[in-house]
Amino acid sequence: MLFLETIEFILLAEYAPKDQKSSIIKRASGKLDALKYFLQLTSEMSMLEHNQYIPIAVPLTEAGKMLGGWQKHIRQTAPAP
Repeated sequence: MLFLETIEFILLAEYAPKDQKSSIIKRASGKLDALKYFLQLTSEMSMLEHNQYIPIAVPLTEAGKMLGGWQKHIRQTAPAP
């Protein structure tokens, strides 16, 4: 469910008005952080082998970097109040 919610927020942010993008990206980032946390937890509890964890964790980390970059871009291009 977290995975689908993360994707949903990313899609919503893509098509949202500029003044709403930042808050939606923050929500997507929060969902992604929760997803990464639970994935790590399953690995630490030996519910997921290391060789199963890595192929999932690496793209999630990359997605987090991309969301952070998107957020930074929005802040830099936002007009001054």
